[in-house]
Amino acid sequence: MDDATGEAAGTGLRVAFDRRLKLEFHGASVTSDAGLLAFRELDDVLGLTAMAGEVLADPRTGRNGRHSLIAQLRQSVFGRLAGYEDVNDADRLGRDPAMRWIVGGRAVTEQAASTSQMGRFETSAMTEERNLTALADLSGHWIDRVQPRRARTALVLDIDSSVSPTYGAQEGTAYNGHFECTCYHPLFVFNQDGDLERCALRPGNVHSADGWREVLDPVVARYRGQTLRRLLRGDAAFALPDVYEYLEAEGFQYAIRLPANQVLQNQIAHLLTRPVGRPPHYVRRFYASFRYQAQSWSRPRRVVAKVEWHPGELLPRVGFIVTNLRRPAKKVVNFYNGRGTAERWIKEGKNAVKWTRLSCTAFRANAVRLQLHALAYNLANFLRTLALPGEVERWSLTSLREKVVKIGAKVIAHGRYAIFQMAEVAVPRELFGRILERIARLRPPDLAPC
Repeated sequence: MDDATGEAAGTGLRVAFDRRLKLEFHGASVTSDAGLLAFRELDDVLGLTAMAGEVLADPRTGRNGRHSLIAQLRQSVFGRLAGYEDVNDADRLGRDPAMRWIVGGRAVTEQAASTSQMGRFETSAMTEERNLTALADLSGHWIDRVQPRRARTALVLDIDSSVSPTYGAQEGTAYNGHFECTCYHPLFVFNQDGDLERCALRPGNVHSADGWREVLDPVVARYRGQTLRRLLRGDAAFALPDVYEYLEAEGFQYAIRLPANQVLQNQIAHLLTRPVGRPPHYVRRFYASFRYQAQSWSRPRRVVAKVEWHPGELLPRVGFIVTNLRRPAKKVVNFYNGRGTAERWIKEGKNAVKWTRLSCTAFRANAVRLQLHALAYNLANFLRTLALPGEVERWSLTSLREKVVKIGAKVIAHGRYAIFQMAEVAVPRELFGRILERIARLRPPDLAPC
């Protein structure tokens, strides 16, 4: 029966606190992720997901595949960019107008892949050895595509491990005494721009440096022969003779934290005696540099020490760094302290793209998902470092998702085109326009759109 106001029954919902409000649901013509279109524009300019078509192999043999491998890769990566960390939301995202235009192809007029299709993509197609290897290499290929846009004279790598807590019977999960939880223990290599050069999933009970060469080797190989000054930072877990010799053979300069021992303490004994007089209300720092050779080392190496006396503390804080840098001791310490940015980038990966969400049963499937998270992280970081105007260039990836990606829009379809009527709240039209202009300037002249 029609409503008393003349409106058809069932066209909207009402709330009791104010009868002037009416609620209507138009899921197929409204999106909460319209900002993803800027990321898709950057993807197109740099040819990133298109590059995957050259290295990924489609194992499907039937003729009725509704979505190409590249379409499913886009849905997987861009879904993670928007905060949907696994395939549980694929059915809803498949109907989302922004996601359908991002995926492209038949998804524009129909819908993107379903939950079951995306599940098979991530746990079957991508888990084949050749595809998993190609996914692990893809982040490096993306970075190679981006680097010509950056004026770089040096390469600084940070290698670090992290924790991905697990809550089920995932293959390879184990209790880690350092993190005090059941987890995976992935390894990451970043460059100074925050790009994730390479990562690898490892069981939870391995040493922090386990498999370092398998992760670092492909990164080093990509930069071998380039006219760049190359440096690496690492924490005490990577204070291994094999690491030093490898880096020296490859022409890398390094600063790696060295665990303290009595021999090292004896070298700086004169700095470990409390200074005479009333302690000041500020931190006093002292530095030393000396040659040292552990029994497992093939030759002596330079060690830099830092001693800090903090107000109210009885004993000093002492740290050692093994290095082949020739700069003064204080500058070596300052360079090593920059390693903290890698910890910030790991935290962004956990919070913004949720790369700790590794809930598959099979270890290989979780390894695939970590690589997909890594691609989403890199795409977000590319936009931050290449396309954000000055006043917002320091946004975290979480802010980027909440303010740029999560732009609501109403979609109006015409015969020849579609209009996204985007909300102006956190990101006004002028700012979004400047982001698109910066992206357009990245396009090579020979690849200009028709």
